[in-house]
Order: sequence, then structure tokens, then C-alpha cells
Amino acid sequence: MTKKCDALLASESLIKQIPQVLGPGLNKAGNFPSMLTHNENMGPKVNEVKSTVQFQMKLLCLAVTFGHIKMADDELVCNIHLAVNFQVLLLKKN
Repeated sequence: MTKKCDALLASESLIKQIPQVLGPGLNKAGNFPSMLTHNENMGPKVNEVKSTVQFQMKLLCLAVTFGHIKMADDELVCNIHLAVNFQVLLLKKN
């Protein structure tokens, strides 16, 4: 299931049951569902998940948004450089 989907959304009640039913598989694959509350509109949540990029390290997973699809290429490149440089600073010995 994790190979077929880039991102997953689940309701509050389902998110609580996922570890019991599926075990730690989704966490290990780095594809645990994002929570969608009952009063939240699905369209904006899907757009938010689509525009989020994840940095994966050995034990840390960080989701970060670089920009919006309507931004110019040079603005996106600048944002990506800033995000990557910030992550490098957080690593031991840079």
C-alpha cells in the first residue's frame, strides 16, 4: 500500500486504530497518514499534503513546504537552498 501512494490521509478515529491493525509498517516506510479532522475541508488538506516535501534521515523525518506551485523557479530554488542549508547546520559536524 505504501508503494502505491505518495501520501495518505485518515480521520481522527482511524489514525488511532492504524498502529493496532497494521503495526509499525507505515511508520517504518515513512508513510504514516496525515490526520484529517471531521470539520476540515478535504481539498485544502490534499493541496497541503501535495506541497509538502519530507527530509528523511536515519531517525528523523521532517516535513517542510518550500513554496507554492505559482512561485517562480528562482524563488523555489532559493527556498530549497535555504531549507537544505538549514538542515546541514543541524547535522553533527555540518
